Amino acid sequence: MKKFNLKLTATVMICGAFLFSSCVGSFGLHNRLSNWNQNVGSKFVNELVYLVFNIIPVYGVCYLADALVINSIEFWSGSNPMASIGDVKKVQGENGNYLVETLENGYSITKEGEENASMELLYDKNLNTWNVVANGVSTELIRLNENGTATMSLPNGEDLTVTLDEQGVSHARQAMMVDTYYASR
Repeated sequence: MKKFNLKLTATVMICGAFLFSSCVGSFGLHNRLSNWNQNVGSKFVNELVYLVFNIIPVYGVCYLADALVINSIEFWSGSNPMASIGDVKKVQGENGNYLVETLENGYSITKEGEENASMELLYDKNLNTWNVVANGVSTELIRLNENGTATMSLPNGEDLTVTLDEQGVSHARQAMMVDTYYASR
């Protein structure tokens, strides 16, 4: 039962990442600068640094570099050049805190306090697939097809091919909700 819930959770996370994202980009450089500024010192020092960086146009240059170069690289290559491999973020979930580590080809997710029960979400560039690896077993979650569709693995073991547009997203949501409902019974 626990293995099924892990697969279901991974499937929902990957589907959400693909189905609810856009080509706008993550603006990693600008966000890093903003995060750095927020941790410089007191709120007064942060405000002074913010004003100076707007007068000198550091923020403007970072934003422009993100919009024209870095986000374009992220869109066309599928990887964020500003992502720091090895970074670990703490994410609060319904069942506790999770540690998410950025890997070269995906993410490692570990529930805090249960370090031996981790899973990885990995992107296989050659096959153009996202896979979940748990307990040494790799399972394909989503395959991005060359014809502009995606084939996703449903919790009941069936595959569903959807178009990458609003209609496809709606179809995928409906299929996930129906399968999740029956899986929970």
